[in-house]
Amino acid sequence: MKWVLFVIVFICFYTNIYTNANAGMIKRKQVEPTGQVVWDVTTKKKVIALTFDDGPNPIYTPQVLAVLEKYNANATFFQIGNRMERYPEVVQQVVEAGNELGNHSMTHPYENKVGFQQMHFEIIQAERIIQKYQPNHPKLFRPPGGYLDNDLLQEAKRQGYKVVLWSYHQELKDWSLPGAQVIANHVIRHARNGDIILLHDGGGDRSQTVEALKIFLPALKEKGYQFVSVSELLSNKE
Repeated sequence: MKWVLFVIVFICFYTNIYTNANAGMIKRKQVEPTGQVVWDVTTKKKVIALTFDDGPNPIYTPQVLAVLEKYNANATFFQIGNRMERYPEVVQQVVEAGNELGNHSMTHPYENKVGFQQMHFEIIQAERIIQKYQPNHPKLFRPPGGYLDNDLLQEAKRQGYKVVLWSYHQELKDWSLPGAQVIANHVIRHARNGDIILLHDGGGDRSQTVEALKIFLPALKEKGYQFVSVSELLSNKE
């Protein structure tokens, strides 16, 4: 009986050490030089990538698409797999409008809450759905909550993904509903070549996000900026 207890304690102790050693969030300075993770891009061209998380949403995603079309803008939509299953017609609208899809997991769990194995399957499940709409396209992954440790990074790499986060100075927290003008002012004031802007078209009331787009897209286009997908932004890297 004592040896059984010893084995259990040893396994728990070893697992705890292993988890603590590998589960810490990766620092930008650790991986940015490798090109495995992207926050923004160095370029002389006035291009900015718009990204939208947590969709598709049958109400707000079409509204976002309508504004993008009006201002000749494209974007990358990091969509959740189970929502793609629920709203396939909206996913189709995103792709047909010339935008691209990114993997945002199957159910939007945080890896530090559910563990690596769960995230492994989450990525695979979501990818199977994405391939129906966007076969043979560059594979982009954004971890829910931006939580990324070394295990998850290596898994994304094994599956052929580029991990895409966002420009620190363009984290708008539109999900907190600060007001459309506040969101728009922030984007305009902090706009730089090569930005990756984080917005949301799902996960709640996104009417402020839609209204903010109507403000900052024309304002920045007047300054010469173009709005592109992440893949196109990466092609402009210098």
